[in-house]
Amino acid sequence: MGFSQSLSGVNAASSQLDTIGNNIANSQTVGYKSSSVQFADIYANSQGLGTRVADTVQNFGTGSLETTGRSLDLAIAGDGFFQFSQNEQMAYSRNGQLTMSADGYFENAQGARLTDQQGEPLQVTEFSQGAQETVGVDTQFNLNAEADEIDRATVPFSQDDSDSYSYVTNAGTVYDSLGVAHDMSLYYSKTGANTWNVRAALDGEMAAGTGETISFNTNGQIPDGDQTAFNFDFGDLGNGSANPFDFEVDLAGTTQYGAEFELRTFAQDGNASGTFVGVDITENGEILANYSNGNSGEVGTIGMANFRNPAGLTPEGDNLWTATQESGAALLGQAGTGQIGSLESGTVEASNVDLTQELVDMIIAQRNFQANNNAIQTQSDILETVTNLR
Repeated sequence: MGFSQSLSGVNAASSQLDTIGNNIANSQTVGYKSSSVQFADIYANSQGLGTRVADTVQNFGTGSLETTGRSLDLAIAGDGFFQFSQNEQMAYSRNGQLTMSADGYFENAQGARLTDQQGEPLQVTEFSQGAQETVGVDTQFNLNAEADEIDRATVPFSQDDSDSYSYVTNAGTVYDSLGVAHDMSLYYSKTGANTWNVRAALDGEMAAGTGETISFNTNGQIPDGDQTAFNFDFGDLGNGSANPFDFEVDLAGTTQYGAEFELRTFAQDGNASGTFVGVDITENGEILANYSNGNSGEVGTIGMANFRNPAGLTPEGDNLWTATQESGAALLGQAGTGQIGSLESGTVEASNVDLTQELVDMIIAQRNFQANNNAIQTQSDILETVTNLR
């Protein structure tokens, strides 16, 4: 009688329906990977004894990437896994939905912590930045070679007399030791052929001294070896609160061409105090902490992992897998290198479940279940008939 064969078919179809149901239930789970059941026949002495579930295989194909606009949502564009530390054990996931804990760790919904390549949890440790006094300014201009020369013997410099200088510009903002912002102006006066005098002012107050001199060669450039960095001293700024303020201004790259006066670049190394406002994550996994003063600081780099046989990973639930002998040890690396995909910030990877295919598979598994159940019923009817023979 074929009861055992048909019963094995019912059990196998039931397992397949369980797997399909789990796929459908997780069709909206971020980073979920669908599974499918593989069957194997059972034979003994050339007699078929039915079927069995040989394995449940995970499909690690990439799901579609969906934009969320949230900076702590990450998706992997390609192969690889995020590495998390949970209960002193490493686990791996394709779900990059992160939050930041009160103490600055990057965690998933279950509290597992995102790690770097050394397996150490990544953490923002500075939630504020102190003020940093400006000590250096780098700026470049073009000074118009056709500007008129100013005779200092007859026209002494005065801020209030625009005829006493060739150009003035609000070059940028600098910061004193308290982080107070000050507007820096530079006054340029052409005092001779290819020669200019440079003066600096903060909030309208001139620096001590009579300014500095820069000269240009006949190609409109400052000759190699000439001094381009000058110190401007502004004293105590008149309020006595901040440290006496002086800083160096480097004019390297400034030119004198027959073109309009132009501010090309301005950069300085000071800042006001600032508080933590969020993070940016690059496609290579570098985490940058941003502050309200416009500064950024690198927190670390996200550790990524890949496996020779991802299908050998053991699913642990909560969108996590652990490594096994079948998967091999984790191959660690940085996003965007080797066999590891790059990261997309503000994006999540949707489940790779194909609902249409799952519904078709469910119909087939249901018919398989019914057919085996009908076979059992038929066997039961035959057995009953044989039993009732007189």
